[in-house]
Parts: sequence; C-alpha cells; structure tokens
Amino acid sequence: MASRVGGSRAVAPGEDLAARYRDVRGLTERLRAPLSAEDCQAQSMDDASPIKWHLAHTTWFFETFVLETGCPDYQPLDPSFRVLFNSYYQQVGPQHPRPERGLLTRPSLDQVLEYRAHVDAYVLDLLARRGDGRAARLAPTIILGLHHEQQHQELILTDAKHLLAANPLRPAYQPAVPPRPGHRGADGAAPARIAGDGSAPTGATPPRWAGFPKGLCEVGHAGDGFAFDNEQPRHVVALTPFALAARAVTNGEYLAFVEDGAYERPELWLSDGWIAVQSRGWRAPLYWEQGDDGWREFTLAGLRRLAPDDPVCHVSYYEADAYATWAGARLPTEAEWEAAAGPVPVGGNLLDSGLLHPAQAPPGDGLRQLFGDVWEWTRSAYAPYPGYRPPAGALGEYNGKFMCNQFVLRGGSCATPAAHIRATYRNFFPPDARWQFSGIRLARDGDGG
Repeated sequence: MASRVGGSRAVAPGEDLAARYRDVRGLTERLRAPLSAEDCQAQSMDDASPIKWHLAHTTWFFETFVLETGCPDYQPLDPSFRVLFNSYYQQVGPQHPRPERGLLTRPSLDQVLEYRAHVDAYVLDLLARRGDGRAARLAPTIILGLHHEQQHQELILTDAKHLLAANPLRPAYQPAVPPRPGHRGADGAAPARIAGDGSAPTGATPPRWAGFPKGLCEVGHAGDGFAFDNEQPRHVVALTPFALAARAVTNGEYLAFVEDGAYERPELWLSDGWIAVQSRGWRAPLYWEQGDDGWREFTLAGLRRLAPDDPVCHVSYYEADAYATWAGARLPTEAEWEAAAGPVPVGGNLLDSGLLHPAQAPPGDGLRQLFGDVWEWTRSAYAPYPGYRPPAGALGEYNGKFMCNQFVLRGGSCATPAAHIRATYRNFFPPDARWQFSGIRLARDGDGG
C-alpha cells in the first residue's frame, strides 16, 4: 500500500489520543517481534522495504510533521535520519533511494527502536500538555500519522512474507492460527484435495449474485471521522444495473483457470498483462507451487497445501481481469463496489483476527467478505474525484501525484487493521503488483437474475 497522507482530520469527541497513540505504536512493535534482527534488515525486492525501515519511517513521520513543526524544544536523536527515513516527501528534502534501503545496516535495529522510544516520549509529553493549545492544534496531524502507521503495519506483514518466501528454509512468521468458527482450511489442516483436472473442490458451491438497480448513487467520504483526501469530495455517480458475486473468487475456482491453460492463452489478457505473463514467467499466483502431491502455497505460517475454498490472493490486476474474462464476467467499478458495501458494517477477517491469511467465506445469504480477507481489484483507474484538490504542503504529496498508472482496490485484507478500513477507502497499486493480499470479486452487467 503506498504511503498516503492528507484528508479530513477530525478528532473524535472525548478521544484519548495518548492511549490511541500507544496502542498503534505498540502494535507495530508487536508485529516486528517474531522477526530476527537479520529479518528486519533484508530487502527482498525494490517494491518492499526492510522491516527496520518501516519502524523508522513511521517514527520519522511524527518527528518531521509533529515535533519539528510544533515543539521548539525538540532535539532529534540523529539528524541524519531526516534523509535516511524520508520516503517520497520531496518538499521535506532528499531521500535515500528506495531500492537501496536494505543497505542501511546502520543504524542498527536497537538504535531504530531507541529512535522510536525517543520520539514517543516527546509526542506523549506533548499530548500531556493540554493547557498550551499545542496538543489540540497538532492532534489532527497525529491522527493522520497513526493512520499512516496502520498502513505500514500491513506493509510490515506483506514485506515480511515476501522476504520469508524468498528464504530457501521457508521460515514461518507465526504458527498456524485456527480459523474462525465455520471456516475451513485456513490453518492448512486436512484441506479438501483439489482435483488435478480443475474440477470443483469438495465443499465448493458456485457463487451467488447480488443484483443492484440502475440509479444515482453518492460515493466518497462525507461527515465526521477520518478519511484520506483521495476519498473526497463526495459526489454523485450514475450506475447502470449490475450484480456482484456474493463472495471472493476461491483458490479452487482460480485453479480451474490455471489448469485450463489460461496463462498460455493471449486472448484472455490485456496487452500489457500478456507481456507481463511472458516476460516474468507467471503460471499461477505468487506463492503458489506445484509439487508431486499437488499445489501448495507459502503463507505467514509457512508452506501448506492449497486450501480450495479460501479466497485466491496475491494476484495482479492483470490476472484478476483475465480470470474475469475467462469466467464470462468482469471486475466491478469502484463506484459499484462502494454502492454495495456502503450499508454493510465493517467486519470480517482483518488484522485483528490474528489469522493473517484469507479464510473461507462464512455461510449465509447476501454479500460476504466485503471487508477483510483480500483487497479486491476494481476496474477503475486511480484518478481524482470531481472537484478534488490535494492539500497544500508536503502532507499533500502522497495521493494526488500518484493518480496515474494505478488501479483501485477496495475492502481491506487479513492484514488491514479493523479501525483503519471503511467503505470509502481507496487503496491503489500498479496493475502488475502481486505481493499484497489482493484478490478478486466478480461483477457483471444486469441485475444478476
């Protein structure tokens, strides 16, 4: 998830911001705890960052945008960190090159943790000073920084997964966690075997469809509560009749696509997607492996047999679009997705469940898995809403300037904090990105009847 800042910055009435700050910052360090210092140092590809860098950059945010601007008595722990841990904020100053973050063997992990404690002490002291007005003035930026850190909490997990998968020892980040009641296969225990001919796995049922009529619909954030600037302004869109699949596409369904030779059929792919398939040797989703005993996938609990009824994840936009074409459907637009998800309470298999892996859709009628499990690709290019203007200053850099060559994803994943996601949230990635927990929900024209 790209680091994005800016937006509405309301402070909830009666909110204990110091407690919230401690909670969010503490969770980041708990997510780091299962990893060794060596794990935290390495960088497995240009798009990922070392875990140590995530720990430092999220701290840099509070130092740069809260303490440097609002605390005249602040003393930095090390002035060189201003460059080393700047991500893309050109208005702040130069940055260490992203592909070379893994070369930052110094400062050590212990020094980065000391840096976090140093900045935390100043921020918490600021929040304790209620009489001078600075805490109230800087509270919106602190809230912004906490949401920014929650984005990096998800990145810590996705980047760690990519790193551990590249290790020939295939180490696990955590032991397998039993799925929530009613969900099978998420812990890898005795999953249904997937037939080699691509037939439906045991327990799978064809997806049902939820239909929606044509009409005008408002999308985008409005009212109280935090939102990033790219979720605004709220505006009206016209929708034609459409239907959404009731759940995400499963591993078993996607395997049928794989075993139908889809990765060798150019008629299913967008031009750039076909180039990516050919040049990068894609034959299945990232982390899938075929062995003598069938398909397996690498998870944060290690390598396990592919669970057929779990949502397929780690697919690119190109793969999602090709699958939809093969299935005689399409991907939803982000307006369709939001119109369907807006009335649905946020809940599901999110980071708070501790599972850290997509799980089989719960039983029931109607739309399921709208929040959590996998980010769902939409067919919408990441572009500004009508009337959008980026915020002034450095804090406005990380939405507007990325509104090119990216596609929108919705709904959050098994690595997204529950307090961070909402129906209007617009995640975005380039169409070839696969290392995030990205999956597929089908759509089609008409009311689904």
